[in-house]
Amino acid sequence: MIKIKEIWFSDDQIFGRGEDGRIYSQSLLWYPRLRAASAEEREKYTFGFDGIHWRNIDEDISFESFVYEDAQPTPMQKFFLTHKEINIAEFARSIGMNATLLRNYINGFKKPSVEREKAILAHIHQLGQELMAANF
Repeated sequence: MIKIKEIWFSDDQIFGRGEDGRIYSQSLLWYPRLRAASAEEREKYTFGFDGIHWRNIDEDISFESFVYEDAQPTPMQKFFLTHKEINIAEFARSIGMNATLLRNYINGFKKPSVEREKAILAHIHQLGQELMAANF
């Protein structure tokens, strides 16, 4: 099992140095409270047996998550994670998809097929064209 001994941040990443000296990283998009936290809040953490805990912002990161296959979001996940203004349930309904399934794709619990990902992207592009055509 990996054990992180030191952490630091960039704007959108958390980095950790393991006991073995290797450097690991993962996206802060997976941890919205930590991403929104101030530098001072980020510095108030404790190492536990199997992870890192920020009591004041109620956030936890397991050591194991630094080596997950999806430590970095896919482009589709990144789009939805950075565009919180998009209502996932309504977007899914408009494309004829189950909202829970779309949330599972976004959160990395399931992986969409290439065809499904292309359909989602096409719908995003369609919405973009409709937004660009708005005239007041």
